[in-house]
Amino acid sequence: MPNRLIASALLAAGLASALPALAADPYLIRDVRVFDGQKLLPKRNVLIASGVIASLEHQGPVPEHTVVIDGHGLTLMPGLIDSHVHAYQNFSMPLLFGVTSELDMFTSVSVLQDMNRRMERNENKDRPDIFSAGTLATAPGGHGTEYGLPVPTLTKPEEAQPWVDARIAEGSHFIKIVMEPGSATHAIPTLDKPVVKALIEAAHKRGKLAVVHISNFADARTALELGADGLVHLFTGEAIGDADLKSFVQLARQRKAFIVPTFSVMESMAGLQEEDVLSDKDMVSLLNKEQIAPLKATYGQAAKPQMLVAPNAVVAALKKAGVPILAGTDAGNTGTQYGVSLHHELLSLTKAGLTPSEALTAATATPARVFKLPIRGRVVKGYKADLLLVDGDPTHDITATRRIVEVWKDGEPQSAVRKDQQEKVAQQLAAPKAQQLALPADGRISLFSKDKLASPFGAGWMPSNDAFLGGKSTVQVDYHDDANRAVQIKANVQAGFAFPWAGLAFMPGVQPMEAADLSAARTLRFRVKGDGQKYQVMILSKGGAIPASQTFAAGSDWQEVSLPLDSFKGVDTSAITMIGFNAGPKTGEYQFELADVRLMP
Repeated sequence: MPNRLIASALLAAGLASALPALAADPYLIRDVRVFDGQKLLPKRNVLIASGVIASLEHQGPVPEHTVVIDGHGLTLMPGLIDSHVHAYQNFSMPLLFGVTSELDMFTSVSVLQDMNRRMERNENKDRPDIFSAGTLATAPGGHGTEYGLPVPTLTKPEEAQPWVDARIAEGSHFIKIVMEPGSATHAIPTLDKPVVKALIEAAHKRGKLAVVHISNFADARTALELGADGLVHLFTGEAIGDADLKSFVQLARQRKAFIVPTFSVMESMAGLQEEDVLSDKDMVSLLNKEQIAPLKATYGQAAKPQMLVAPNAVVAALKKAGVPILAGTDAGNTGTQYGVSLHHELLSLTKAGLTPSEALTAATATPARVFKLPIRGRVVKGYKADLLLVDGDPTHDITATRRIVEVWKDGEPQSAVRKDQQEKVAQQLAAPKAQQLALPADGRISLFSKDKLASPFGAGWMPSNDAFLGGKSTVQVDYHDDANRAVQIKANVQAGFAFPWAGLAFMPGVQPMEAADLSAARTLRFRVKGDGQKYQVMILSKGGAIPASQTFAAGSDWQEVSLPLDSFKGVDTSAITMIGFNAGPKTGEYQFELADVRLMP
């Protein structure tokens, strides 16, 4: 663990710079119930002034220009902290939902440094404060290299200290380490034990926390045994044996580690949507069409709730053993969205066995304490006025966190921003829909000939591979068969990118990756033959980060494949940007022929 004296000195030195500048009018919330981050306090009068909590026991005259709020029936609590996000877009969105601080587990160096500058200058009233790992530690071609960001990788223990020192010099607040071997069908390179151990020790030598990404039980145990301060995921599974459960929880407790389960993304992997959020009119009224799209998609193509049996059991046992649990969503991934998903995460934590109060602490006081985030996560005199006021008592009904009356960031109220966003969303919904593309009479979108891979509309057909993201896969597309008007796709899918691919893509918009309204179509139909291997159709719509996919086989004889578009979970057919026919992610040589691609009503 980091040296406690160093950490205390850093905290003391950081208090002055962490205090916000003077700005907003004072606020007095009278007779309000207060959850202070750890416990529920009796009704009191809370005064917010100069960007901080000025008093929890205000008596006497009301200061000039003070806005007074009647707190009867309301609860004041710390602004929420999401302990696992990937901050690269929608930076202000979390404040709409009361999330005033975030722990970022991987973003670009430029974003990291901009965040740090904003906080140092007290110029971050319109966004949550973000404390970031910056660049993550991973193996060449490992998880984290697939997003197109430059990632300095490592393979040897002796590289660990220079790597950690470089991250600290860039401004990283803590060190994120990846242990991710991929799946049985798609193995990817990952750091070995000596390198992980060296990274943890290097982080501790510099007084930094070392947190580890894992996705299976074995790596979770290994990370803790090697000295990790915390795990920033749990693992899915249909069951976990009593002996494994007991030993894992004992190990976490002995090592004084913390756990960020990230149910929101585990549920996405299990093919489950955040139905509670999607059905909440108040929540979705703050999300425009592009922002809501990721919540309608999931990584898993079929619902498999049984995959959550193991993490639910583990969280219940961790809670019983007193192991710190932090609420984090992995927002930025398919199936999640910044800010709003944390309310879903709180509900999932209560379903796993935490009381509402414990779930609230997991999103306020506990992450502030564990990550040593200055003067936040509690309702305490002198702390930052990063606060959430809700209708009801979330210590009894966790969904009360969604009934937001007001959010303050550094003492600045966000209700006007929330109202403005609701109006923009309402205007978008009321606006005339974009022109629906008229499909060809026969539905055919592949007008292949020896002269051109033409299409009846859009930017058309083009080879596609992972090269623009730093991958090494290649593809050759040739007109091949006059009788069938087919193209032949020869793909060489190579390691070098975490999820390599190569194939052929159709861009329906006027420009590549521009959205087109294909909602007149109900079915994608095509003919294919090939080498007997499995391939994927991938469809991406505007607002989505990762395409939805369906698998097909290309046998030695021509066959017709028909795929309903609604089987591509989360795809908005009124805003499709790409339809791809790809080989991968398994490496190797592929060859298939494609013909007669149609979008049928």
